[in-house]
Amino acid sequence: MTVALGGLFAALLVAARPSLPWTTDRTDAIATAQVQAAPGPVMFPLFGRKSGRLYDYEPKGTGGLQAGVDMGGGWAEADALVQSNVSEGGKGHDVYHRTDGTLFYTAEHGNDTKVVGGGWQIYDRLLSVGNMGGSAEPDLVARHTDGTLWLYAGRPDGLLHPRMRIGAGGWNAMTALVGRGDYTGDGTADLLARHSDGTLYLYPGTGDFEEDGVLGSRITVGKGWNTHKLIVSTGDNSGDGKTDLIAADTAGLLWLYKGTGHADVPLAARVQIGTGGWAAFDHLF
Repeated sequence: MTVALGGLFAALLVAARPSLPWTTDRTDAIATAQVQAAPGPVMFPLFGRKSGRLYDYEPKGTGGLQAGVDMGGGWAEADALVQSNVSEGGKGHDVYHRTDGTLFYTAEHGNDTKVVGGGWQIYDRLLSVGNMGGSAEPDLVARHTDGTLWLYAGRPDGLLHPRMRIGAGGWNAMTALVGRGDYTGDGTADLLARHSDGTLYLYPGTGDFEEDGVLGSRITVGKGWNTHKLIVSTGDNSGDGKTDLIAADTAGLLWLYKGTGHADVPLAARVQIGTGGWAAFDHLF
């Protein structure tokens, strides 16, 4: 895969940034839509940043990752990076990136980098969660610094519909938020969150596109998740049709938790897929 994202981002740092609204207007259809069932699990690459450079790790297809490919530098200034499959009918490995409070969208191919909007410094976490908000495109979830949680439904041009609150408060107790798939096997996209005490919770998607109704009651997945520095989902990494979880521990090892598709025990026992050096990454996405 050839991606020229680094060069595009470097150009953005010196380009004029027009003043744009945060998002475009929601259409009547999206205002009344119910959440579309999550598509079958997709196998995404793993992107990582260290020393200001991005690296692309393609999936092997049966679990694990191929050797990393250096995607270029110029990414140190970004304080949020999110991979999302918006372009090319959902096949593109695109990136949302934020710097100085402005959120940008860069498609995998071509030279089209867009300003999504300003004012995004009010959020301290951004992630892609798949289709949660009623549109056919993947959505973004953003955590406000006050602990509320917000959903931005995606658009086919990489821009976003107006936000909807999906968590009334208390989300600042979470030290990791992970999405990009259905972990319960019910056809709706879910959210995983790690509490500061190390407990990992599953928040199942409800299929209801209404304020504070997108996520159901949480389910405890397990304890002791503070041993991991970074947690990320790349969809179905193992090729078994279920959404998996990848975690880098504080010792620099990389682990794969295969999804089971069952809400009571959503993740199988971990399998090591990286021998070392992963502690050098400050972000995996």
